[in-house]
Amino acid sequence: MEKCLEGKVAIVSGSGQGIGKGIAIGLARLGAKVITNNRKPNGLSAQKYHKEDMPEEDWAEFCRLKGDAEGTANVIIAEGGEAKAFYGDCSNWKTAEEMVKTAVDTWGRIDIIVNSAAGMGTGDIATMDEANWDLFMGSRAKGAVALMHFALPYMKEQGYGRIINVSSDAWTGLANNDGYSASTASMVGLTWAAAKELDQFGITVNCICPQGESPSHAVEYNALIRQITAAGHAPDPKVLAVVEADHGDPANLAPFCAVLCLDDYINGSIFSIKSSGRFQAYIQPELGKMITNGDKGPWWDVEELRKAVKEEMLGPDYKAPGKAYGWGR
Repeated sequence: MEKCLEGKVAIVSGSGQGIGKGIAIGLARLGAKVITNNRKPNGLSAQKYHKEDMPEEDWAEFCRLKGDAEGTANVIIAEGGEAKAFYGDCSNWKTAEEMVKTAVDTWGRIDIIVNSAAGMGTGDIATMDEANWDLFMGSRAKGAVALMHFALPYMKEQGYGRIINVSSDAWTGLANNDGYSASTASMVGLTWAAAKELDQFGITVNCICPQGESPSHAVEYNALIRQITAAGHAPDPKVLAVVEADHGDPANLAPFCAVLCLDDYINGSIFSIKSSGRFQAYIQPELGKMITNGDKGPWWDVEELRKAVKEEMLGPDYKAPGKAYGWGR
């Protein structure tokens, strides 16, 4: 296998299991030295999920996929790579600082950060609570900013750095998953802002929305399907089949991540990437048609504005995004 990342040092947060684990192992196979990370030994999901709370088949899949940072590091070392496990919550700034320092003290530099740590779960507006919201937002966006903050001085001095923020296709809005959708959307905004800010230093910031197998997916995804089906919104079977096919070995995501680490012309972009090897770029958002009140001044007559919005701004082909429940409908 080509070693296109030979000599590079990477931190992959949230790499004890799932997407982060797959990316960490894949980057190591491509030559990178990797700090693997999750909050604590045996993985938080081992404390969060319980056999009695799910069907037997979900529990079996969960057990096959769960893990922690040391387990991931051991896989890398067994394959002939270099890795070091680091336990801690990167949304704690002191912990994030220590993680970056560990990479530099161990291998002399930090080149790549994959911000994969995230709070997982489901929940709609009616059932959301404060603790659930804080888990979603803190684990993902706060942890990403903290690691970027402490790695920045080293990357600036090197004149090279690659940040890959891990979001989800849910950033476009996934019904019944409001907190998760909001947290993933925050990573898109962070990516756009930081890319513009850091490009001058030879540092790129891109965002991936990956799909691959993970223990939380085994539990939460299956539970979500049951929930929305019971609510009378069963997913389109064809769409569901594609989604399930895309949740394969997340190590297959690493080659795309490597491309983002090699090429500096890619910066501030958002990609949807699947473990099945299908990759797409999101089109950057653009403003649509503008309407003005002409010489009548800034205060619109409401009925005139209502008509202008419908006929001129949105047009006859407008389809309200909120009318589409999701899952391909």
